[in-house]
Amino acid sequence: MPRYVIERDIPGAGSLSASELRAISQKSCSVLDALGPQVQWVHSYVTGDKVYCVYIAPNEDLIREHARQGGFPADRISEVKSVIDPVTAE
Repeated sequence: MPRYVIERDIPGAGSLSASELRAISQKSCSVLDALGPQVQWVHSYVTGDKVYCVYIAPNEDLIREHARQGGFPADRISEVKSVIDPVTAE
């Protein structure tokens, strides 16, 4: 199943408190539960003004529907074509 990286522009994201991040995570999970098992949230990286999320889903439309229902921005959605790491160099 395809894997996607979603870039979300969220000013001040890096300053969100643990309880704010928990609330966002809970909202995301509740929307995912309603959408069904075909879309999965792997993890997210929170930076200064952005959140980068990794999802597994059959298509980009389902990622956009999750964002719409959750009220989250999905400014850029990119399908992952390959994954490389230090082992790739061996």
